[in-house]
Amino acid sequence: MTAPARAECSRAGCRAAARWRIDWRNPRIHGVDRTKTWVACDEHRDYLRDFLTARDFPVSVSSLGAADATERRMS
Repeated sequence: MTAPARAECSRAGCRAAARWRIDWRNPRIHGVDRTKTWVACDEHRDYLRDFLTARDFPVSVSSLGAADATERRMS
């Protein structure tokens, strides 16, 4: 049995281990029932959150739990 893949930060070019989950949606395209998830390392958590909030996207940031440690990377 193989171990689950380590979640990597969603910031372009970053391969650091993700420790944060960033759930967001684009209200111009998606209803409240559709969200997307990015994951972030400590260094890029604020950068990714600020990128989304600058566009007025609803954003929620939480710790990436052990159950969420599977691949959640968005290209």
